[in-house]
Amino acid sequence: MKNPSKLLLALATVAAIPMLSFAAEGANPAKESAGITQKAAAEPMADGEIKKIDKDAGKITIKHGPLASLNMPPMTMVFRVKDAAMLDQVKPGDKVKFSVEKLNGALTVTAFEAVK
Repeated sequence: MKNPSKLLLALATVAAIPMLSFAAEGANPAKESAGITQKAAAEPMADGEIKKIDKDAGKITIKHGPLASLNMPPMTMVFRVKDAAMLDQVKPGDKVKFSVEKLNGALTVTAFEAVK
């Protein structure tokens, strides 16, 4: 090649484009938090009934309907909770709507909503 500096300039320009886009998105906290809210709103909530709470282990047993986001049929199972304080919000027998995600390899309840 006759002029390697032109090739280096072209490669540097192409490599910088994604970084500029990333920096522009990160510079807008309002947009960032809106994305989090939209993601949380997009997570479907499943129906469930609290069967058991194990505060020491940070786990909860829920009899639930289908978990569409995980392609899982209705069953009773034990979940971790994202925040141990969530276990103080419910008691056995409560009917809830809840969101569950796979976090660090474990199915984890990320939100509860009481059903009246």
